[in-house]
Amino acid sequence: MREDHPRRKADHIRISLEEDVSFDMMTTGFERYRFVHCALPEISLAAVDTTVYFLGRRLQAPLLISSMTGGTPQGREINRRLARAAQEAGIGMGLGSLRAALEDPTLAETYRVRDVAPDILLLANLGAVQLNYGYTVDHCRRAVEMVEADGLILHLNPLQEALQPEGQTDFSGLLRKIEAVCRALEVPVVVKEVGWGLSADVARRLADAGVAALDVAGAGGTSWSQVEMYRAQNGLQRAVAAAFRDWGIPTAEAVREARRAVPHLPIIASGGIRDGIQVAKAIALGATVCGVARPFLVAAAESERAVAEAATVIVTQLRVAMFAVGAPDLAALARVPILTPPPGPLPSPERSSGEGRGLGA
Repeated sequence: MREDHPRRKADHIRISLEEDVSFDMMTTGFERYRFVHCALPEISLAAVDTTVYFLGRRLQAPLLISSMTGGTPQGREINRRLARAAQEAGIGMGLGSLRAALEDPTLAETYRVRDVAPDILLLANLGAVQLNYGYTVDHCRRAVEMVEADGLILHLNPLQEALQPEGQTDFSGLLRKIEAVCRALEVPVVVKEVGWGLSADVARRLADAGVAALDVAGAGGTSWSQVEMYRAQNGLQRAVAAAFRDWGIPTAEAVREARRAVPHLPIIASGGIRDGIQVAKAIALGATVCGVARPFLVAAAESERAVAEAATVIVTQLRVAMFAVGAPDLAALARVPILTPPPGPLPSPERSSGEGRGLGA
């Protein structure tokens, strides 16, 4: 195994918690949209239904704890706290890249959470680019079996790899290999970005390749170029990474474009989603479920109870937002008109009840 892998994962967590890794001017774009308040919703708040079926599983709310970590002792504790909270809340969870565990099986325990979360939708995770560096369908299958996952995320992170001193940047011919994994694997395959967004063209190509769902993972949450800037080993690397702080497709735009491009495919909205109102907006714009990272990471660094409380806050905000637009369920929320402001200066970014911008692909 490459000796730098656990250190890199530890660096990512430390930097994401301690440094300013937000975008500079770029936002998620959700502040551009508003709901029309309904003063006569004709429904009971108690009857608002947030359940959704996703990848064959029933979730109590359209939420996934986004893939974050693993491969280190701290990652193990974070994953187990996240998993217990997901089990309690009835929501899904993605694991960090399992490459470390495939290359060093002693690290597998830092990802295993089924003993504390037997019922959740659990997604394994590998970098898609690894398919160009010796990984095969068998590696993908082993990753899924190792953690008893219900599906596999293949993440796309070309910009991050380009900015990492140890990055792997041969993305040539990758679509064909992703298609082969989709055909051969026995579980659903989700493809996601890590925080710079999926374009409509990429969404269409991935849909044609047979993916089960897409996670647009747009810009506006964590700027991974900032994370890599803090990890840079010299001035050149820092200067290159710093230039990309505001790169990417804002999350709200990525959701709308993906829904138009692949109307039949489940869409995960992630990237800077911090509260239940943003979840509601994402659903209204075309998302099926939403991935949330930083609020859960900050909470997990504190305690399991803090993670559960963070989930409760987001779900309660979503329920109240649905009530305030007269949407009794998520299908109705998806049909609620959502408005953009008239031309002119952009409104100030939303002040969410979350922990601010940060780790949130």
